[in-house]
Amino acid sequence: MAGFISPSGGSIQLKGKDITQASIEKRGIGMVFQSYALFPTMTVYENIAFGKRVKKASKAEIDQEVRDIARKVDLKESQLFKRVSDLSGGQQQRVAIARALVLKPAILALDEPLSNLDAKLRVQLRNELKDLQKQFGITTIYVTHDQEEALTLSDRIAVFNNGNLEQVGTPYEIYNSSKTEFVCNFIGDINKIDAELIANSPLKDVIQAGKVAYVRNEKVNLTPVTDSDVIRLQAKVVDREFYGLYSKYVLEMPGGSLLKTIEKESGFMGLEVGAETDVYIRPADIMQYDRTEGGN
Repeated sequence: MAGFISPSGGSIQLKGKDITQASIEKRGIGMVFQSYALFPTMTVYENIAFGKRVKKASKAEIDQEVRDIARKVDLKESQLFKRVSDLSGGQQQRVAIARALVLKPAILALDEPLSNLDAKLRVQLRNELKDLQKQFGITTIYVTHDQEEALTLSDRIAVFNNGNLEQVGTPYEIYNSSKTEFVCNFIGDINKIDAELIANSPLKDVIQAGKVAYVRNEKVNLTPVTDSDVIRLQAKVVDREFYGLYSKYVLEMPGGSLLKTIEKESGFMGLEVGAETDVYIRPADIMQYDRTEGGN
C-alpha cells in the first residue's frame, strides 16, 4: 500500500484513484516504522522538517508547521534542537509520528510503532495515538500483534492468517462473534471445551456433533445468571491469581477438564483453592466451528 513493494495482483485505490503504480512520494500515505527510521545525526526539528523540505515548502511554512505538529505530539520546544539519538524511545516515536503527520497524509500507516517500548510507555502512547487520530481525523492503518492494542485503538479490525484474510469487523464482532477458529484463538483469552466436559454435562445438548467449541474466559460465570436456558455446572477451584480489581480462577469441571475464568473483585472474599462452586455458561456465548478448520 505504501509503495515499497509492488503487489502481485489486484489494485490499490485511494479516494477513487488507482495508486498501484504511483511513486511513494505521490501516494499521500504517511509511514511510521517499528524501528522509527529517523536520521540519528539530525536534530528533532530537521527530522520533522525533512519531508517538507523535499517538497520544497517555504522556510516560513516549514517552521510554522514543524513547531505546530511538535506541540500536538507533546514534544517541547527545547527538544526540537536536540539530536534524536539523545532522546528516549518514547520521544523518538513521537518524532516519527510528527514527521509523518506534518505532511498531512490522506492515510497514516503505522507498522507496530510501539513494540520497542516498555509496557507502561506503550499504554501511555497508545492513548495519545488514539487522541491524535481523533484530532487529525486521518484514516489510520495500524499493524500490530498486540490483541489489546488492536481492540482498544480500532474502529475495524482485519485479522490475517498466513496471508489470508480471516475476518473483518468491529472489535466487538471480532471478539464476540469470531468467524473462524483461528480468530477466536488469536483474539483474547479463551477456553476450548474438551470432549470430556461435553460428555459429562448438559453441554452435550448444546454443542453440535463434529464441532469444536470455545467460550471466552470472562463468560464462564461464577455469579448466578438468570437466563432461562443458562447451563449450570459444578466445579472445584484448583488455582486462583489475585490481581486487585479481579481474580483469575482455574476450575476443575465434570470429567476432569479445566476452564479458566475472570471474576471482578466486589469487596467480598473470593473463592479459595479447593472451594466447590457453581458455574454458569450461556449457550449463546459458546462459539462452535467445524473440526476441519485451522486453529489451535
